[in-house]
Amino acid sequence: ELMLVVIIIGILASIIVPRFAGRSKQARVSAALANIKSIALALDLYELDEGRYPDNLAALVPKYLKKLRKDPWDMDYYYEKKTDGYILRSCGPDKTCGNEDDIEE
Repeated sequence: ELMLVVIIIGILASIIVPRFAGRSKQARVSAALANIKSIALALDLYELDEGRYPDNLAALVPKYLKKLRKDPWDMDYYYEKKTDGYILRSCGPDKTCGNEDDIEE
């Protein structure tokens, strides 16, 4: 009986585990996108109040954001102020900005 239970658990695990294997990356990408949208909203509110975008993201705390979060890969979000707006992104899983796995809105 015990052997039968072990076999059944093994069969169920072999069916279920592959279905959830890729969900971790997808969840991190979704979290990064949600954080980017939140930071972008704070940047736009700052621009409405001050007439310009901040020089760095730290200027948003505490008036526009409670705290500045790191991305799901424990890196700071990349922010660059431009004359016509800004660039805001997560460098993604490889932690290197400027390649295909960057996450931006």
